[in-house]
Amino acid sequence: MDYSSCSQLLVLAILVLFTLAQNIINAASNGVFNVIDFGAMADGIRDNSKAFENAWREACNWNTYSTVLVPPGKYFVTSAVFKGPCKAPISFQLQGLILAPPGLSKLADKESWITFESLRSFTLTGGGTFHGQGRTAWPENQCHKNSNCQLPISIRFNKLNDSTITGVQSVDSKFFHINILGCYNLKLNKINISAPDDSPNTDGIHIGRSNGIEISNSIIATGDDCVSLGDGSQNVLVSDVSCGPGHGISVGSLGKYKKEEDVVGLTVINCTFTGTSNGVRIKTWPDSEDGKASNFTFEDLFMNNVENPIVIDQEYCPHNQCNIKVPSRVKISNVRFRNIRGTSLTKEAVRIVCSKEIPCQNVEIGDINLVYNGIDDKGPAISSCSNVKPTLVGKQIPATCV
Repeated sequence: MDYSSCSQLLVLAILVLFTLAQNIINAASNGVFNVIDFGAMADGIRDNSKAFENAWREACNWNTYSTVLVPPGKYFVTSAVFKGPCKAPISFQLQGLILAPPGLSKLADKESWITFESLRSFTLTGGGTFHGQGRTAWPENQCHKNSNCQLPISIRFNKLNDSTITGVQSVDSKFFHINILGCYNLKLNKINISAPDDSPNTDGIHIGRSNGIEISNSIIATGDDCVSLGDGSQNVLVSDVSCGPGHGISVGSLGKYKKEEDVVGLTVINCTFTGTSNGVRIKTWPDSEDGKASNFTFEDLFMNNVENPIVIDQEYCPHNQCNIKVPSRVKISNVRFRNIRGTSLTKEAVRIVCSKEIPCQNVEIGDINLVYNGIDDKGPAISSCSNVKPTLVGKQIPATCV
């Protein structure tokens, strides 16, 4: 290559860098940081992790309200961490689609894909999609054999305070879709989560050690729990959520690990369950560590061909990974099931199995109307109860704990 050609390439490179820098300066003038201006390519092929994180870094250091903008298009991202604290309130506006690496071999982080962390007054919005490409990884999932398996959660919200997640979608996660940990006053609204009913361990929204979480006006269709509460969850509200397919809305499982924190305060209201393997469920391990789970209200719920609409199971022992002969030591108390109606695919529509060592306390069941709709047998739905003396209010179909 001759001298003149080198000079032309050098000039071109300088012009490109100058244009990029000018775009960033222009964006900064109005507080909008477009990932395209930081080198992102919406081709679904090239890795945009650095461009996304660079845009975030500039926005996070902005002295007034700022926005990271991901415009329409398909953006491949191996992994990204959007971390605070930031100098001012910040939003992440996802209008396009963020695409995860296929399979498991190319993952930059074996436990996380997209993480938002240590933020206050944060907003995630825009109507866009996080696509986990789970179909390429589910055949490699060995969690049913190995309880210490490591698979990437699609979206982690860690230590967010006074923040809002609204109008985004998560599709085909490799593991959990959304994990909420150490958050306070976090609102999720109009969230759309989807994965096939046979996709393993694709919990919709899992909550742990967080207080004041609200999930509303959302559609969750997945292969595991639509919403699940782990230890340390407090004051959680789930309202106007459509769940199904999936495993329902669950507290637990609790008691498997040492030093688990108590779960206190859950309201599930005005939700619909369609074709789920469970409706609302509280589950603890036998031979468990000590713990408490209390103050739960399940009210105004519709079950559409749900296999197990109402469940308290203190003998939860998947894959026989426990000693079921030793009672659970998790104390369950102050639980209300009210105005739950619809159809059950199993004859046993209500199943309340409490601990022999610490029976459930203050359980109220009121205005239940669950009709058996299975094809293998005739007759009305039934209930089964052990180690509990519930307060019965209003109508009971089936007759409960008689």
